[in-house]
Amino acid sequence: MKNLILGAVVLSFTAVPMVAKDRVTVNPNAVNTETILHAWSWNFPEMARSMKEIKDAGFTMIQTSPVQACYSPEGSGKKIFDENVTEGNWYYYYQPTDWKVGNSILGSREQMIQMMDSAAKYGVKVIVDVLPNHTAFDIDAVSEDFYKAVGGRDKMYHSQGLTPVRDYNDRLECTLWGSGGLPDVNTENPDFQKYYMEFVNDLIKMGVRGFRYDTAKHIGVHSDPIDTKSGVKENDFWDVATGRKSVKGVKLAIPYDSLFVYGEVLQDKNVPEKEYADYFGQTASSYGWVLREALEKHSAKDMDLKSFHHQAAPEYLTTWVESHDTYANAHESAHLTDDQIRIGWVFLTARQNGTPLFFSRPAGSTRSNYYGNNVLGARGNDEFKHPEVVAVNKFRTAMKDQMEDVQINDNGDVLLVNRGKKGAAIVNLSKSANFIDLPTGLPNGTYNDVVYGKEFKVKNGRLQGAMAPERSYILLRK
Repeated sequence: MKNLILGAVVLSFTAVPMVAKDRVTVNPNAVNTETILHAWSWNFPEMARSMKEIKDAGFTMIQTSPVQACYSPEGSGKKIFDENVTEGNWYYYYQPTDWKVGNSILGSREQMIQMMDSAAKYGVKVIVDVLPNHTAFDIDAVSEDFYKAVGGRDKMYHSQGLTPVRDYNDRLECTLWGSGGLPDVNTENPDFQKYYMEFVNDLIKMGVRGFRYDTAKHIGVHSDPIDTKSGVKENDFWDVATGRKSVKGVKLAIPYDSLFVYGEVLQDKNVPEKEYADYFGQTASSYGWVLREALEKHSAKDMDLKSFHHQAAPEYLTTWVESHDTYANAHESAHLTDDQIRIGWVFLTARQNGTPLFFSRPAGSTRSNYYGNNVLGARGNDEFKHPEVVAVNKFRTAMKDQMEDVQINDNGDVLLVNRGKKGAAIVNLSKSANFIDLPTGLPNGTYNDVVYGKEFKVKNGRLQGAMAPERSYILLRK
């Protein structure tokens, strides 16, 4: 089998004949101000109804779950997760059956238009989660229109696209075999590219101004193996998706720089992060892991929370405390309390760089019942509008021209993000009351936290004050 696979691919090192945007060289003066609410599993009507609250909570962007037609067996669409499978599962909308807007989970095209109108009214940018890498497990559930558009079933998938990946560190398997067993689409097929880009342009016409590319590291870049057996000559999907080249008369409808685009490129061995950086921002998955470890241990001692642990420049990273995958897949982060997630969010969002994404946990969820009310399409819990979350979101916007200075005490349980001489965010990781005594850029004086009114003092360049367990505080210079 291995010999057959190697015979189907060749290695290519052809350079892209365009100057790519530099997303690797760090600009120390770059400041990010955006924040994303991941409205995970919310349907369009819930998003539309909640848009004012989202805006008032200080979020500048909202990320939807996948909006395209998806796997939807009869009787599904009721529960976020059903062990018996019969009443649905959240991962169904990560299984495309066609590239047309609307599905049984999020709602119809008309309902999406209403949601977009609400977002425009309140000035919230909409990001859509897209996943061109694969189709539904059940290839018979894929629409005939989709198959016809790409030239038939034999043109839909890579030559080994129905073979599950065994080694995710092998770039051949990672980009040409089935990730998680999902059939791997021949994303280099010009007919597929045209069909997919028509969908993207349709969303742009509706007002969408950003995309999160699911399983992005499973779509090859120019240095990756080429599936010659499927007739592929170059790995050019990303050139088409980012508007560098047209395909069969179709091209990205608006300038690429006017969109917020990032790829889910989960960090591991042999991932060409710098090459992906030529095309889009990336997920700082390793940084999220380090931050969660600090939250779990109630201390960042002997950990590096200052570095973003990525080859790309931090201003082009999307950061998170947790994602829908860390929460719902292996429940890696689901045991962390809402308090822990919140203080992690405050630290992350107070920083100068990265674009933080706040994952909306299911309504009614607890640390013993991760899916809570377990209603697919329902709004998540109210943590996105907790006063501490709102305070740091607005702090981030107010600090648009301020550089950061991150301070951590010797025990590792007190984190301080100074932003120039204009503000500071304090986090107590400890489960006990604590005291801060760390350097700050704030001028001498007395400061009251914007949420609780708690008093802190600055004298001779040191910030001092008492803190409650697992709590954050935001200080602003008046």
